Amino acid sequence: MNYQDVFKLEFAYLETFSKRTHTNWGSLFCNESQPSYYEANHAHISRISDTPQLIIDEVVRYYETKKIIPRFYIYDLDNQQNLIASLKLNNFGFEELISPVQLWDKKILEIENNKDVAIELVTKKNYHEALNIECSIKEFGGKEVREKAFEQEFNHPNFQHYLLRNNGTACATACIFSYDNQARMESVATLEEFRGRGLIGELIHYLQVEVSKERLENLWVFPINEKIEKVYQKYGFNTVAKWKMGHAYLGGKSIKEIQG
Repeated sequence: MNYQDVFKLEFAYLETFSKRTHTNWGSLFCNESQPSYYEANHAHISRISDTPQLIIDEVVRYYETKKIIPRFYIYDLDNQQNLIASLKLNNFGFEELISPVQLWDKKILEIENNKDVAIELVTKKNYHEALNIECSIKEFGGKEVREKAFEQEFNHPNFQHYLLRNNGTACATACIFSYDNQARMESVATLEEFRGRGLIGELIHYLQVEVSKERLENLWVFPINEKIEKVYQKYGFNTVAKWKMGHAYLGGKSIKEIQG
């Protein structure tokens, strides 16, 4: 596993909907038009510093001048205890997150042709059908977040969105983000009343075929919890790492609360 490929893919993905500012300790990501879109507004701390309070002051000042809640993602937790202690002294909430990293084994399974299912590329014609599905998923942030984010992704050349219909009814979506010959699967969603029918498997299989056609080197997915991790394992995604990182926030909900 090449961790560098994963980090490059992650930051390239974030930069499609957030402005990145490089610093001597990591990166600041900001999207002033969507202050409540948490993933678009985080300081990512990837280096160790002997002056953690200076970093905290810089980040707080940066986001508060933009009227955005200051938030941190912190890597290499074992060596960042001084920063974590300082954040707690500054009244930040803190949580540890375990993020599974899954990689497709490149095996395309044979599945029976389901005549009730049709999968199509999202275009201007079916745009609002796909958008309505994603806006209904609370883990995505709801309409307030997803409406603008979906528009940005739809107009970005590195995204391809797909819509699944069951007996003609639009009921599931997913997308592929590609960068530097790597791909990641995102925004996998099914309307609640259509869950438990195996439709996600149909959609994942379709995306795997598309990735193979495009001759992309790897297909990654980053499930938000163990339950979803186990679902993806059924479709050829192997867990190759479990990243531990910290999340600090000066207000609003924690990531665990958002994800439910």
